[in-house]
Amino acid sequence: MNKILLFVGLLVGSVIFVNAQTKEATNDPAAKAILDKVSAKFKTFKSVQANFSLKIEGANGKVLGNKKGTVYMKGKKYKVDLDDQMILCDGKNTWTYDKSANEVQISTVDADGDMLTPQKLFTDFYDKDFLYKLNGEKAVNGKTIQEIEMTPVDKSKSFFKVLVLVDKASQTISSATVMEKNGNRFSYGVTSLNGNANLSDAVFVFDKSKYPDVEVVDLR
Repeated sequence: MNKILLFVGLLVGSVIFVNAQTKEATNDPAAKAILDKVSAKFKTFKSVQANFSLKIEGANGKVLGNKKGTVYMKGKKYKVDLDDQMILCDGKNTWTYDKSANEVQISTVDADGDMLTPQKLFTDFYDKDFLYKLNGEKAVNGKTIQEIEMTPVDKSKSFFKVLVLVDKASQTISSATVMEKNGNRFSYGVTSLNGNANLSDAVFVFDKSKYPDVEVVDLR
């Protein structure tokens, strides 16, 4: 799920760069300019609903799985809905629902904790944890795509590289690929994006009445 939240952060693109002077000399100004435009574009969206696809590949190139999901966002609230799992957060509580087990875990949001959440991804997560550079541009299906390579500062991470593809004309993320040290690849693609979705607060709260016999594990 951390990789999915990482993609959510890339998708929304609310990225603040170059506060640390030690990284200012190594980050690519051209990549920064592109990501600043992505950030500015998405900051105009009051709410977001985006559909995405996920392909998981092994080190041998064999496809290990395909999933589809939807991300909903409104302020500090978010919902990530996958084939087998759903995470909801109303800014105070987080519900993690395992669809196959019909079990939901409830926890309190810890704004100062270490848990990877969209809220943290939308602030200074990348600035603190990534270096980035522009690999160049290419034409894909009649569109100009800009490829940005991001590498984690912390080399103990399970992944060593993230490739982000930006649609130059729309200034939005079209896809991202997370490359793990074990050779696995997680490729995410945006299939649709609505930056003015009509989302009620109820979207971000787990409604127990909709899931008969659900087992509730309250960790608050």
